[in-house]
Amino acid sequence: MDAHHALHFTFGIFGNATALFLFLAPLITFKRIIKSKSTEQFSGIPYVMTLLNCLLSAWYGLPFVSKNNILVSTINGTGAAIEIIYVLIFIAYSIKKERAKILGLFIFVLSVFGVVVFVSLFALHGHSRKLFCGLAATIFSIIMYASPLSIMRMVIKTKSVEYMPFFLSLFVFLCGTSWFVFGLLGKDPFVAVPNGFGCGLGAMQLILYAIYCKKGKSKNLAAADKPVDMELGKPQQEKQSRAQNGNV
Repeated sequence: MDAHHALHFTFGIFGNATALFLFLAPLITFKRIIKSKSTEQFSGIPYVMTLLNCLLSAWYGLPFVSKNNILVSTINGTGAAIEIIYVLIFIAYSIKKERAKILGLFIFVLSVFGVVVFVSLFALHGHSRKLFCGLAATIFSIIMYASPLSIMRMVIKTKSVEYMPFFLSLFVFLCGTSWFVFGLLGKDPFVAVPNGFGCGLGAMQLILYAIYCKKGKSKNLAAADKPVDMELGKPQQEKQSRAQNGNV
């Protein structure tokens, strides 16, 4: 193995490690859900959408779709298994209305993945297959990375990092950076572009943390010590306010 391939492999392994941390980060949330036997005000949508991203990325990384991306498949395959567990737990403990919504979205996600698999296997070959699967994976990777934008806006507005944990932001940056370099070394834009986006967003989160970490707890947020759905990036009091106003 030459130096280039060794470096490529190293960044892939590091990307696997940091991505695994991100996939396991919600364990605290689900431990709480299982203990209380309620999803409370948490949203299940981010987990279902992350599942779709993992499924599409794992499919894209398979050798008959794209070459030299098996590390992309291994971590995203692992991530898909973890997200399925999260989604099933969420469905089991959510109220009837929420359960129907998440179950419907779950079926939709599996259907989209099924269509991508069917089309790529039976209608496309070679470069067109890679292009189709790569575009699908890229779009949903960017959507997944963009989910913290709302919480970044809240940090700027409230001048508080109370709802943006440092280590979560750090690993978003490290994960995005690792896969961005992996994509560059492998000359694969479908890996480099979405993760370059994630790298940039992670860096922005760390900059915001550096600016506001020494600020006191925001008066707006201190009034309600409610849990926050970090993946969705919206505090519970905001969700409850919308619900009271009839905007579910």
